[in-house]
Amino acid sequence: MFKKRRMRNNKDKQAVTENSQDIGKLFAKVKKSSDFKQFPLTDEAGHLIISYYNTLVDQQQLQLKILMVFRETPYELDRLEKIDDIKKIIAIEDIVITDNRKEAESKLLKGYAILQMKENDQRVALIHLSNDKAGLREQNNVENEFSVVGPQIGFLENIDVNIHLLRQQINTTDLITKEVNIGSTSNTRVIIAHIDGITSEQHVNTMTQRLQNIDFDVIFDTSQLHQFIEDNSLTPFPLLLPTERVDRAVQALINGQVAVLSSGSPYVVTGPSTIIDYFISPEDYFLPWILGSFFRFIRVCSVLFSIFGTSIYIAVITYHYEMIPNDLFGSLSISRYNVPFPPVLEVIFLELTIELLREAGVRLPTKVGQTLGIVGGIVIGQASVEASLTSNVLLIIVALSALASFTTPIYKMSNTIRFLRFPLILFASIWGGLGIVIGIAFLIIHLTRLESLGTPYTVPFYPFRPEDLKDSLIRSSYSKTSKRPNYLRPKSIWRYHPHNHKKKKSDFDE
Repeated sequence: MFKKRRMRNNKDKQAVTENSQDIGKLFAKVKKSSDFKQFPLTDEAGHLIISYYNTLVDQQQLQLKILMVFRETPYELDRLEKIDDIKKIIAIEDIVITDNRKEAESKLLKGYAILQMKENDQRVALIHLSNDKAGLREQNNVENEFSVVGPQIGFLENIDVNIHLLRQQINTTDLITKEVNIGSTSNTRVIIAHIDGITSEQHVNTMTQRLQNIDFDVIFDTSQLHQFIEDNSLTPFPLLLPTERVDRAVQALINGQVAVLSSGSPYVVTGPSTIIDYFISPEDYFLPWILGSFFRFIRVCSVLFSIFGTSIYIAVITYHYEMIPNDLFGSLSISRYNVPFPPVLEVIFLELTIELLREAGVRLPTKVGQTLGIVGGIVIGQASVEASLTSNVLLIIVALSALASFTTPIYKMSNTIRFLRFPLILFASIWGGLGIVIGIAFLIIHLTRLESLGTPYTVPFYPFRPEDLKDSLIRSSYSKTSKRPNYLRPKSIWRYHPHNHKKKKSDFDE
């Protein structure tokens, strides 16, 4: 009997010790994040310690119901003999007393504060201080990356609210945030976020090092940081992906990318990124994979038409008119019969007109800008054709090219596509089809030399990675995309195990 009792006592002591170590491991893990706070509520070190995520708790409740109670009424400490007595002192209904590490971790991520009597105590109080209304406002919807299907939640200018939005979706202590201050005058808060155990340490260290090396006076937006930390500034292509959508940033973090948030900016920059990332819409993943793949392919084809449509028109009309079918040749000849300018001047005139209308529409209020774009396009286009300044066929091609450029989900890549049309127009006007080939060769060479945080910009096409083609030009089904992209070099390659899903489904059918 005594031997059994002694063995039971030893097991209980061992369980308490292991659980205590688990609580200690939990704090060691979450202390890596800059938004995690831990400090004593009294002057006595190591006594009555509170721990919480600063971005998840309601600061007003923390001040009024906890900090003021213990700091302005110290006599309340005399009533606190054990952690269970905390319910008699703090006027909060939802207080849980536990010594379970998993429960403590789960509650901590939901906006609870952990209160310990002493630093190494395994029995703690979990106090509900969640800020459930953080980030909720009417202007919280996305504006530039709108989608019909899926969440419409966007980031705000408040960096703490943005971290709160990320932690709501990524509910794990593996989400690590590191804070750096940039700007000799502004001293702007910048957060580097990644998921521990997934993201490559090399990418995290590269991003951190580049941010710490920035020597600038004032940082207003992540767009400025983007220009400082990208691998090559002599390119029109964005090498890091900016987004205002919470779901896109969460997807990037889960895949193994690094995210950068800046105080005062509603945009988050993620990297490393590849060229295909800029033509992927979050909406692709909320539709059946066949429809998602179809719309993505249409998007890529639209971009190609937007870049090469007008330059091919110039090359064919100027140098290769023998390629025009006889049935179409008459219509083209009639449309250009009274036009006194060569095709290149026609194209440049219409392209610049479209750019002027677009810029004017952006700078004006929303309703006025939309009206100006529609009315201005119709009036100027019709007047140009009637005045014989341009042909109606070219007007259709330029309008379709401008329309196709809007299918790009990322605004910065849309600007790049608008820019690329002009050098190709110039090459086509000088050398015709050969000029277009030369322009494409220059473009491909330039793209293959670009890198994003040391990762090739054109992967998985070059270097060729067939395994990563499953989520590139088309979107395969979820059963085929269970692995993270290899080019990101993630620590954990599996996102989920589709075979387990199939097994559970077959068991259910039986």
